[in-house]
Amino acid sequence: MDANLQVILQQLQAEKSIDRETLIEAIRSAIESAARKSFAHAANVSVEVDTKTFGFKVFEIRTVADKVSDPTREIGLEDARAWNPEVVVGDRLKVPTEPKDFGRIAAQTAKQVIVQKIKDAEREHVFDEFKKREGELITGIVKRNTHGSIIVSVGKAEAILPHREQSPRENFKPGDRIRGYLLEVEKGARGAQVILSRTSPELVRALFELEVPEIYDGTIQIRAVSREPGSRTKVAVQSTDPNVDAVGACVGMKGARVRAVVEELSGEKIDIVRWSEDPVEFCGNALNPADILDISVDQERKSIMVVVPHDQLSLAIGKRGQNARLASRLIGWNIDIKSDLELSGEAPERAADIQEPASVEADTPPAESAYETKSLVTEDAEPGGDE
Repeated sequence: MDANLQVILQQLQAEKSIDRETLIEAIRSAIESAARKSFAHAANVSVEVDTKTFGFKVFEIRTVADKVSDPTREIGLEDARAWNPEVVVGDRLKVPTEPKDFGRIAAQTAKQVIVQKIKDAEREHVFDEFKKREGELITGIVKRNTHGSIIVSVGKAEAILPHREQSPRENFKPGDRIRGYLLEVEKGARGAQVILSRTSPELVRALFELEVPEIYDGTIQIRAVSREPGSRTKVAVQSTDPNVDAVGACVGMKGARVRAVVEELSGEKIDIVRWSEDPVEFCGNALNPADILDISVDQERKSIMVVVPHDQLSLAIGKRGQNARLASRLIGWNIDIKSDLELSGEAPERAADIQEPASVEADTPPAESAYETKSLVTEDAEPGGDE
């Protein structure tokens, strides 16, 4: 092959990020297909390419026989020994040959094979590249909207943000810059299928890692995240250094760090709470800013009953039960919230416009057995910040 081919290979290697060996194999396969078409008979053809000079040799694979019944597939023993003195009857021999005329059809076949091989190699490269990045934050540009899904250009590939992974608060248009959590990468008929998410709790985790250096270096750990996309998220954090305040570091100076995450999520509210191994303390932190009078724990059923002042019942439960629901998911326990007046039987009938459940399940049904009661706060205690 001439020097022009070497230049073309170098350009393809740089532009498509395909290794030299893959390109040479594509050329070898293309020449083999073209050579096979150039023979009038159905021949078993093999091609060898010199990786240094790019020269190639074409061989017909024939079986050594005493009597040749099919000259297109067999070769006589005497003729075979002219190429290799050590062959015996039954051996398969590579016989050098020269295709008479590749022709227009053969040349077109060679071109198609090379193009297809390069496309396949490029798709495989894209798949391998993004497969390694699963679980990372990906930045791209919105290309178009298709049947509810958003197509995002991410480098040399296109990613998909399915409708189910889109936050109801957000509306992206072509040309908008977008960040997404790389949920998974699958092999499809047209190459790698990169799936992004804007609803995954892991997106919030990744955004905090980006904004808070202490999380990135491991000084602060995000122990749990519960989220209702587009509405509210609770994040439980813990510091591995007693001199570093986990909540304060995540909030940042004048709220700058958490504000950056909130803006990225189009105004979604974020509560940052301290994580604790003690479910009583953790539950109290998760239900902030409501004051909590007592907490009763059923260890066997992983259920917690929380007693709050009657005037703070709605605050503890949250709008449509959201605060209690997110807290339950965060700690992994079922939560039953009652007011002090409800326990004493003095509570007035609940207003019809509240319409909020007082009991929230995590993964198991609410406990029916007796609770072990623990006092969490005293009358003069101040509620912790929910920052």
